[in-house]
Amino acid sequence: MSLTVSNDLLDRAREGDVDDAAFVACVRDSLPYAWSVISDLVEQRATSGAEFADNLVPPPDESARGQLLRCLASDSMRGALERHFGIRLAFQNCHRVAVFHPSATDALTEFTSPRAQILNQKPELVDC
Repeated sequence: MSLTVSNDLLDRAREGDVDDAAFVACVRDSLPYAWSVISDLVEQRATSGAEFADNLVPPPDESARGQLLRCLASDSMRGALERHFGIRLAFQNCHRVAVFHPSATDALTEFTSPRAQILNQKPELVDC
């Protein structure tokens, strides 16, 4: 299961739309490792003023790795986090997450290119 959803939030979803704030809170509480990686990158990018910041540290265990995969593979979670933080997210493998300033289109295009994906491959990442 990707998210731990409270009965209240589930009832709200059954009745109609769920707002981004409630959904983002659910993601934050359900996927704390993924949240911390992304929010730390958002802060790093904002502090540095760079076009992007990326994570190069592998997750500490399979549970953490699963959180990143679930969070970034979900269009709804990814989109809600992008709106919440005002950034664009990109993902290359089991841990190389990047946050981009919305205007950093060239950097995002390069990061998500086949060339960048190939250059990011390492033997230790084959089974990540």
